[in-house]
Amino acid sequence: MSVRDILIVGAGPSGLSAAIAAKEHGLDYLVLEQGVLVNSIFRFPPQMVFFTTPELLEIGGLPLVSPFDKPTRLEALRYYRRVVDTYDLQIAYQETVTSVAREDEGGRSGAGEAGEVGEAGRAGQAGRAGQAGKAEGASGARESGRVFAVETRSSKGVRRVRHARTVIFAIGYYDHPVMLDVPGEDLPHVHHYYSEAHAYYRQRVVIVGGGNSAAEAALELHRAGAYVTIIHRASELKSTIKYWVRPDIENRIKEGSIAARFNARVKEIRPTSVAFVASIDGEPHGEEELPADAVFLLTGYRADTDLMCRAGVRLTERQGPVHDPDTFETNVPGLFVAGGAIAGIDTGTIFIENGRFHGKKIVDVIARRL
Repeated sequence: MSVRDILIVGAGPSGLSAAIAAKEHGLDYLVLEQGVLVNSIFRFPPQMVFFTTPELLEIGGLPLVSPFDKPTRLEALRYYRRVVDTYDLQIAYQETVTSVAREDEGGRSGAGEAGEVGEAGRAGQAGRAGQAGKAEGASGARESGRVFAVETRSSKGVRRVRHARTVIFAIGYYDHPVMLDVPGEDLPHVHHYYSEAHAYYRQRVVIVGGGNSAAEAALELHRAGAYVTIIHRASELKSTIKYWVRPDIENRIKEGSIAARFNARVKEIRPTSVAFVASIDGEPHGEEELPADAVFLLTGYRADTDLMCRAGVRLTERQGPVHDPDTFETNVPGLFVAGGAIAGIDTGTIFIENGRFHGKKIVDVIARRL
């Protein structure tokens, strides 16, 4: 069977930086992307502006040129297309990884033992996280005759298995929204992603969340003629809101043009309303109901820990993968994590700005071993 040196799961900035490094080292690699190039950025609202400067989004030594202090989504998409064209990176699009398992080069699968470790991962193995990843990774990655079988499914339903000596999970965390686990969350007028405001003109819109995404969506919807109410479980909006957005949203709430219900938790989403429970001094203060034509649950996102656990990766108490902080190798020898895949529930710690360096560091480690 054909065995590559590296399979990279995810064509975001950290995955692309790993691909560039693999090409520079002369390694046989392939990037597997379930959607389109930089799929998470593509799914951002069309008018989004980054909370950073252009040079902090750059990879592969290519400059991101923008006339603005902060680049737009459109500029970022154009830039990463140029990166792929410049380095002629090998990427398989619309191909979702469904499982990763160790097996002998002859074909005997190690999926069973990986599955057992995955169950342990779900329970959390925080105690020996860093040292376990470092000790097992340093010795295990040189096991002879062991490869990874990576099963994929294309957007057209075609299944295939690819093999590699090492795998890099650069899967980000934007594809798995944090669920509220309340009745009605799956109704057709409920959304976990916000795109554009025009469709909600003169509609009653409830936004659940208190972060930057919720604030920007609320402002755009309000200015497009929607009647907007924010529901947030805390007593105030999050401190991470962009500095140029914060005064705008706070003033709109203060003047009443955008309504807000703080210290409130959603109890149920109904076809035409949202039921929530407000609290005063930490004590429930009775159920209220708001009319709603559309509901946006902008409550954050998480990496696909199920895929990692089934591959044998253990998790920390913060639901991040156990890994060596120097090499980014997990407790599964030869399996690495990069970018947002590392974050667990602490998604505010990993951004393009720091995750873009992970890929090169990982590939340098792999190149030395191979």
